[in-house]
Amino acid sequence: MIDATGRPQKLLLLGGTSDIGLAIARAYVQPGSTEVVLAARPGPRRDAAEADLSAMGARVRLLDFDAHDTTAHREVVARAWQGGDVDISVVAFGVLADNETAWQDASVAEDMASINYTAAVTVGVALGERIVQQGHGVIVALSSVAGERARRSNFVYGSTKAGFDAFYTGLGETLREHGGRVLVVRPGFVRSKMTAGLDPAPLSVTPEQVAEAVRAAVLAGREQVWVPSSMRYVMSVLRHVPRPLFRRLPL
Repeated sequence: MIDATGRPQKLLLLGGTSDIGLAIARAYVQPGSTEVVLAARPGPRRDAAEADLSAMGARVRLLDFDAHDTTAHREVVARAWQGGDVDISVVAFGVLADNETAWQDASVAEDMASINYTAAVTVGVALGERIVQQGHGVIVALSSVAGERARRSNFVYGSTKAGFDAFYTGLGETLREHGGRVLVVRPGFVRSKMTAGLDPAPLSVTPEQVAEAVRAAVLAGREQVWVPSSMRYVMSVLRHVPRPLFRRLPL
């Protein structure tokens, strides 16, 4: 169970090499008492993540996880629950491709949609099943402000995050009836490996800033959080800008 300070006894990180996901895991580690289940593809990055969390005093367990292999997702989640309930599950996997390539190359668009949306849904269904069974638990779903209104510069990615956001928002409404909760996290531009080489946008943040916002939101029992918090008001304005004006903005 999550203790009075908001720390879980057991955390599942799906996308165990994600910069943001790992920052969230690090923010929750209590030396000697926190178990972190890292679900990711085997490789040097997962090994490095395991070593980092172990050095902080976490008990780390590794699971092989491939977002493309949706038929295996239910079994991966079931294995994460072996040995006890999972208090917080972080859905942190995703890909970001060049938009100009994605809208002209069906295979690139399909790959992005498969990982960012389809895989997130199959994982979410499996997580929801477990939370209903145990009667508690929080899913931290890493969405994006890109999903709040499609922009010319990244509409393929934004469309996948719009679907992701809608699914996990709805899942949160359903799980409330069973003692569970979903926190949908909507960061702006995050300076991470995923965005390396891109020009930082205004109000950009670090993975650590996202992690701190997540911790505070989980502790407060919130269902949505924008990072930084001012992004909520920026997006509220942008959602209502008329399309002829919106397309002229440098977004």
